[in-house]
Amino acid sequence: MFEVRSLNPVQLDALREVANMGAGHAATALSAMTSERIMITVPRLTIAPLEEVPSHLSAPEEPVAAVLMNILGDARGRALLVFPHATALRLAEILTHKAAGSCTELRALERSAITEAANILAGAYVTALGDFTGLRFLLSPPSLAVDMAQAVLTTAYAQFGNDPECVFCIETEFCMEEARDRVRGHFLLLPDLASLETILRVARLS
Repeated sequence: MFEVRSLNPVQLDALREVANMGAGHAATALSAMTSERIMITVPRLTIAPLEEVPSHLSAPEEPVAAVLMNILGDARGRALLVFPHATALRLAEILTHKAAGSCTELRALERSAITEAANILAGAYVTALGDFTGLRFLLSPPSLAVDMAQAVLTTAYAQFGNDPECVFCIETEFCMEEARDRVRGHFLLLPDLASLETILRVARLS
């Protein structure tokens, strides 16, 4: 059986290139949403078991804001864009043109702004993967969850039954030059096993 954690250096380098492409597309999309010039740090790709991922996303006692989408089309799985709660509040302020520190909770307006932004950003990452593989990917309408990271991931993985519980996690920091803000988010790709094999085969990585 294919074991995702046994990917060789060539495969990992190719996936890191996809991460770079996706982060670049996402920065362009975020720039259009905020009307600010956005710079990005070099994205960090982590492939980890489900139980290890929450520690990458936030402090244990801090909830996250996670936008979940189903991946449909030539491959299937789940995509999530995850922000630490404090980051989600700041991003909501930027998107709704509110003063820094004025947003203390995610109300309807802020939730709508975060959900729409995450939908567009996740689409940027998925587009990069589609460009790389030549596969066609579609995203379902997004849903927002505010909860502890472990609970969010467990819910996202519930549909996969006994498939290997491994997550592709791309950490990206977006730097807004004019506002001198930094927004850190994680794009999580949770393909089912058959879809992962398809992606690697089409990309000639398996």
